[in-house]
Amino acid sequence: MSGHTHHDHHDHDHDHPHPTQPDVDGPLTYHQRLEIAVRELMIEKGVLTADEVRRTVEAMDARSPAGGARVVARAWTDPAYKQTLMTDPSRALNQVGVEVGLYKLVVVENTDAVHNLVVCTLCSCYPRAILGLPPDWYKSRAYRSRAVREPRTVMAEFGLEIPDDVAVRVHDSTADMRYLVLPKRPKGTEGWSETRLAGIVTRDTMIGVAEARLP
Repeated sequence: MSGHTHHDHHDHDHDHPHPTQPDVDGPLTYHQRLEIAVRELMIEKGVLTADEVRRTVEAMDARSPAGGARVVARAWTDPAYKQTLMTDPSRALNQVGVEVGLYKLVVVENTDAVHNLVVCTLCSCYPRAILGLPPDWYKSRAYRSRAVREPRTVMAEFGLEIPDDVAVRVHDSTADMRYLVLPKRPKGTEGWSETRLAGIVTRDTMIGVAEARLP
């Protein structure tokens, strides 16, 4: 919720040898003012309570890539589940207790021949239900424009070199359609449990700027 702010209070009984964090509060944007007005009106009319708003924001902030990592680990170990994930992602996610939301989710698989990269060129559409909050770089204008024009260069800046004989496919997310990359399972993980496998699946591997690797 765009109007949500969080303030930490710290009691200090010592001098500050370190520089204090400067305030970054600025004038509210149009959309922030709109969100506050709508939220206050809904509370006033009894549509929502302030506690319901708080709990919803807490639930949104608690989202993490752990849900997506569980999905990938299950797909790596269960061929039937992987087939469901590729053809009916919402159903597959429901099977592990993850709700997708109102948008359509498309799962794209990395192979020895193809590497997938996800971007949102218009804003920052992102499958938050399974990946948590998007990183700042994903929302940046530089990434949004360059990922389409020069994806190999962008991935190289993340430390990921894609061989010339591997095709790169860039997928542009929208408000109605989001993407999840199914990374390649690293060699040397044969016999690993789903929990152990999920531990090497990171947010960046499911966006496509990194590969899953052994610790």
